[in-house]
Amino acid sequence: MMIDLKDKVALITGSSRGIGKAIAEAYAEHGARVVISSRKAEACEQVAKELTDKGYEAIAVPCHIGDKGELQKLVDATMAQWGRIDILVCNAATNPVYGPMTELTDEAFDKIMATNVKSTWQLCNMVVPQMAERGDGAVILLSSIAALRGNTVIGAYGVSKAAEAALARNMALEWGPSNVRVNAIAPGLVKTDFARALWEDPDRRQRIENQTPLRRIGEPEDIAGVALFLGSSMGAYVTGQTIVADGGETVVG
Repeated sequence: MMIDLKDKVALITGSSRGIGKAIAEAYAEHGARVVISSRKAEACEQVAKELTDKGYEAIAVPCHIGDKGELQKLVDATMAQWGRIDILVCNAATNPVYGPMTELTDEAFDKIMATNVKSTWQLCNMVVPQMAERGDGAVILLSSIAALRGNTVIGAYGVSKAAEAALARNMALEWGPSNVRVNAIAPGLVKTDFARALWEDPDRRQRIENQTPLRRIGEPEDIAGVALFLGSSMGAYVTGQTIVADGGETVVG
């Protein structure tokens, strides 16, 4: 029963689809009250309804994470509903460009860093203090294996994900004395809309699968399992880490 999230409140950004939705479902199935959040209200409400129809507790709070005011409204709405946030999963991210960094515009770079790094830092600063007051909490940031190695087409995205891993380490040091754990997950290629261009290309997909020890790409539920471990008491002695979940892709020489 170490994975028992009964009465825990979990706020998950980017949770109307893909990895975020899988994490929200896993948390709800283990007793958590979940906050479904992404930019589109209709998509959030649909996922929340799917969960409540199954007897779980869930609310929908749409939010554009690039807007600090909307982030605060997201936190305020959660606190108004349930009075606490026990688990924060910063999953929402963007990658509006595909190509070499030499062709990246200032505006695109700023958007990637603001959405993927700055908003994560802002949201954590809004949520973590109330965790510290209670002496318990878990924060999970979604990094990527793009943070661990170079890439000629999603370089800026990789830089932003490396920054998120660094953010997890630094926050773990700052908040550890208050028993707030902060970790990151670095997924490999996962079958989501975000990575559709990669896994829908049969040649590219086969090449990736052939160089992955498990011989397959990931499913959102694979990452949800890691998030479930980190958000529960099973991960009570883990903080400041970036856990790679890539089927072994990055261990290949």
